[in-house]
Formats: sequence, structure tokens, C-alpha cells
Amino acid sequence: MSPARAVALIVDDSPVNRKLLARHLDTLEIDSREAENGAAALELLRSAGAEVAVVLLDIEMPVMDGYETLAAIKGDEGLRHLPVIMITSVEELDSVTRCIELGAMDYLPKPFNPSILAARVRASLASKRLHDLEIESAERQAELLHTIERQKEELSRFFSPQVAALVSSPEGAQLLAGHRRVATSLFADLRGFTSFSESADPEEVLGVLRQYHETMGALIVDRGGTLEHFAGDGMHVFFNDPVLQEDHVERAVRMGVDMRDAFNVLAAGWTKRGYQLGFGVGIATGFATLGRIGFEGRYDYGMVGFAVITAARLSAVALANQVLLSPRTYADIESLIEVEEVGELTLKGFSRPIAAVNVLGFKSGIAAGASA
Repeated sequence: MSPARAVALIVDDSPVNRKLLARHLDTLEIDSREAENGAAALELLRSAGAEVAVVLLDIEMPVMDGYETLAAIKGDEGLRHLPVIMITSVEELDSVTRCIELGAMDYLPKPFNPSILAARVRASLASKRLHDLEIESAERQAELLHTIERQKEELSRFFSPQVAALVSSPEGAQLLAGHRRVATSLFADLRGFTSFSESADPEEVLGVLRQYHETMGALIVDRGGTLEHFAGDGMHVFFNDPVLQEDHVERAVRMGVDMRDAFNVLAAGWTKRGYQLGFGVGIATGFATLGRIGFEGRYDYGMVGFAVITAARLSAVALANQVLLSPRTYADIESLIEVEEVGELTLKGFSRPIAAVNVLGFKSGIAAGASA
């Protein structure tokens, strides 16, 4: 299938001149449309301007002359990109200057030289194609940016905002591949959830989980945590990755305390309905490897290391309303918090007991970010 031919609009009040130009354009494999004056030309362009690639415009015409027509074309946002070649018997320098100032691409006297006209038309068509390519490129870029933003929005429904932004950015590839840094891990889950699930209707269980996830999810976003996963009543959140946070330990502990306070508000309502649930948190800090985990078609962004295991084990042994800290986490934030000793805890899989503390709250007058 041969490519579509370019289209030129010939605007001249002389039928003879229009037919002469049309025949010449045909030898250049260019189709033509005709208008006998500027008003007719503008009407045609506004109804079918997309197919016209170049305008050949006379000056001396009735109804609307070439100057007015050129000014109207260049003043119309939808038409101003069209290249216009003036072909006229008016040869005064003032006329040439006026047309160029109005936006004409070229100015040829009548009778025209066929070779020069051919060269000018081809140059105008090339200019039009370049403009169209620029517009197409800009539209594709805008569409790509829109797609990226839409993907980020969709991803943020399933991942933390930090990870959603990371997987949509070129610089995220290295981080996704895996890296090592100090990070703080927080595990939290409900106490008594198994018993509650056995006795409650599935709709009640789902309703509780939705309230719980919505409340805790807002706190995770507010504190800048990276959510690795929700698993029923349990969740794993970490800090200082992929976005670096100098106060990552404080952020994690503040979020643990915030979660406990928010849970107590929820639990007051649940208790009235006969739901007996508690909430426990474990937090630990240490070197970890972070990056993409999973398999083709189902990836997560995760944290792996001893701090993760420690936080998970502390969460598992935490009593209702406890926020337990590992020794390193406590050492990093000791000056900011009030705690109670819980003694040495024997954690599953650990060869030695671990000394942990329960956070009672932050000391009076200590503002968020004080450890930064």
C-alpha cells in the first residue's frame, strides 16, 4: 500500500492560476484543495485542516485578501503551525516584509519558477512533518508521564508510597537488585485474633481487619514507614529504606506507640460488641539486606536480616499493649523514652535470652525528630 500523498491548499481568486498550481503539485505527487478567497480557505481549514500540510496563498483577492488570511491563520491556535507560501504578482519589498512578519514561510512572485516552487514546497512539507513529529513526541511523553503517574497511584494501593515511587523510577533498579544498610524493623499483630476468628462470623472478622488495616496504614504513611506486608492480623514495616531517614529508630518507636494508642481507641468499640482483642509490637535495629524478593509475576520489596527475626520474635512474645524494643534499638533512643524492664526473654530459635524493654511513652517535652 503506497503512502498517502501530502495535501496543499491553493488560495487564489483566479481559476486558471489554481488549476496551473494544482497540475504542478500533481507532478510533485502532492494533492491539492482549492479556495477562491481567504474566507473560503479558512472555512475549509477549520473543517478539514488536519489533512492540509501547506498553504499556497495569493494576496489580491476579494472578500478577504491574503494579508488578512495569513494573519487569521497565524492567529488561530489550531492552524498557526501550517506553513504558508505567498505566491503573488505583488512584488513590492514592503509586501514581502509584511508577509514574513505575519508568519509566511516564503514569498514567490508570479509567474512562479516551477523548480523554485518545488523546492520551497518540499521544504515546507519537511517543516510540517518535523512539527508533527514534535507534537507526536510531546503527546507520547505526556501520555507516558500520565501512565507512570497512574501506575504509581495503582501501585500505592498495594505498596507503600516509597516503594511505589521506587519501582516507577530509573534509579530504583539498583536498590531493587539488593543492598545492605542499617534499618529498623517493626512487627505488630493482634492478640486473641485466632480465638476471635473461630467464634465470630467471617463478615465480622473482615470488618475488624478492615478497620485495623485502615487505621494502622494511615500511621505507616504518616511516619514514613515502608510496608513489606499485611498478613491477616500481622504486619511488617521497616524504616530507613528505600528512603534514607536519619531518625529511623525514633520514627519506628513513635509509630509503635501511635499504633498502640490507635488500637486502644478501636478496641474500646470492639469490646462493646464482645470482641476481646489485644495488640503487641516488636522493634529491632541492625544491618539488613533490602531489595526485591519473590518470583516472576509476584514481587515484594523486603528486608532480610537478624533485626527482622528479632522484631518478629519480640512481637510474638509481646503481651497486649506492649511495644518491646531490642537492646540496640533501646540504646539508640534511650534518652527520649520512658520504659519498663521486662527482663531477659527467651525467643524462639535464639540460643541466648535477650534483654528487652517495653515502651511506656516518650518523655514530656520531647518533640518528634529529637534524635535526628
